Amino acid sequence: MPPQALFGISVIFGFISWGIVARRYIWPALCRVPRDEALRPLLLLHTFRFVGLAFLIPGVVLPDLAVAFAGPAAYGDLSTSILALLAIVTLGSTLGIILVWAFNILGSVDLLYAFYEGNRVGLGQAPGLQGAAYFIPTVLVPLLLITHALVFLLLLKPEGVRIAQTRLN
Repeated sequence: MPPQALFGISVIFGFISWGIVARRYIWPALCRVPRDEALRPLLLLHTFRFVGLAFLIPGVVLPDLAVAFAGPAAYGDLSTSILALLAIVTLGSTLGIILVWAFNILGSVDLLYAFYEGNRVGLGQAPGLQGAAYFIPTVLVPLLLITHALVFLLLLKPEGVRIAQTRLN
């Protein structure tokens, strides 16, 4: 089977697996607590996005990995990680919610842009260029995009409405 197909299958299975975990375990747990408490573990997960800097480290990725993909992916992840940390520190205030919105919009756009740019530079045709960072788009990115969706759901719920009334279908 061609590497491009194996890469695509890996990404799809990442979304399927994390989608099941989110629907069965993460979302029900988040629905049992107040919004700020529900946001905290999702934000904390995204503080680990500094791992995206691996796309810039020779030896982790091959030298031929397109800079047009690696630079924005790495620095977008780092920026998102910093915003997640700032949002955690200020959670419970108006500034905290503003930072959660900024984190979630930037983080989502960063991941979607990385998919776009990766496709544009043919990353799926030569996934080996990612070296040891291959696990990022196949395992981590699906989890991160799914949790961004959960953050949007939490943010869009009116404050007075119980989150437990919202179902993921």
